[in-house]
Amino acid sequence: MEKLSFHALFCTFLCAFLMVSWPAMSQEVEDQKEFDYNEEGKRGPSHWGDLKREWHSCKAGLMQSPIDLLHERVRIVPHFTNLKTEYKPSNATLKNRGHDIMLKWGEGAGYMEVNGTRYFLKQFHWHSPSEHTINGRRFALEAHLVHQSSTGSVAVIGVLYKIGRPDYFLSKMKEYLEEVCDTKEDKAIDLADPSQLEMLSSLYYRYIGSLTVPPCSQNVLWTIVRKVKTVSPEQVKLLRVAVHDDSDTNARPLQPLNDRKIQLRIKS
Repeated sequence: MEKLSFHALFCTFLCAFLMVSWPAMSQEVEDQKEFDYNEEGKRGPSHWGDLKREWHSCKAGLMQSPIDLLHERVRIVPHFTNLKTEYKPSNATLKNRGHDIMLKWGEGAGYMEVNGTRYFLKQFHWHSPSEHTINGRRFALEAHLVHQSSTGSVAVIGVLYKIGRPDYFLSKMKEYLEEVCDTKEDKAIDLADPSQLEMLSSLYYRYIGSLTVPPCSQNVLWTIVRKVKTVSPEQVKLLRVAVHDDSDTNARPLQPLNDRKIQLRIKS
C-alpha cells in the first residue's frame, strides 16, 4: 500500500511537472534538418506528425493553423479595445533557420497586450506565399510576430502582403538579408525597430490556432491584421533566395477549421 501511494504521488508530481514545462517545449523548431515543405517527399507537411512523437499535433491536432478566414464564418465584434502594442528599438539577430528567415529580438523589444496579459515580442519571420488566406485568396507574403507571456503562452500577429510598392521595413533590412544569403552565420543588428513594420489597422481577425511549423503546438492566440500591406516582387524573392533550402515555398497548407470561432474585431 505504501509503495502504491508513493507511485501515485510520483505520477501526480510528474504530470504537474510536464504541465508546467509544456510552454518551454512548445517553441518552433529553429533548424530545418528534419522537415521540409515538399508535398511529394517524406518530410513534407502531410508527414510532419509522423516524423517525431512530439510533433503528433501536426497530424492529430484539432486547432491547427493556418486557416482560411472565410467571411461567412466570421463574427463581427464591435468596439474592440483589448489589443495594445508597445514596441521600441532593441538589439536583434538575423538568423537563417533553413526554412525561413527569422529576426530574433533581445530583451526590451516591447509587447502586445490582450485582455490584460502581456506577450513579449520574441521574433519575426516570413512565409511566402502567405499561409493564411482571406475568402480563399492567398497573398504574396506573410509576416509572423511571435510573442510569449511570462507563463509561456504564445500569441502571434500575422501581417499579409500583396505585390505592390516596396515594404519600408524590408527595405531597411535589405543589406542584412543579402549578407545572410551567402553565409550560415547569424547577423547582429543594432537597435532594430519593430514599430517600423507599420501594421496599425482598425480591423483584426482573432482565433485560436497553432504554430505553423513543428511541433505545431496548439492554443496559440492568433491576431491577423485585416489591412493588407504591399511588398515588391524583389523583396519576396530576396526572402526566398536568402533561405538555405530547395523549396519554392515555406507556407504550410490550410488546415480544417473544426468549428472554431473566427472573430473580426473593430478597434475603436
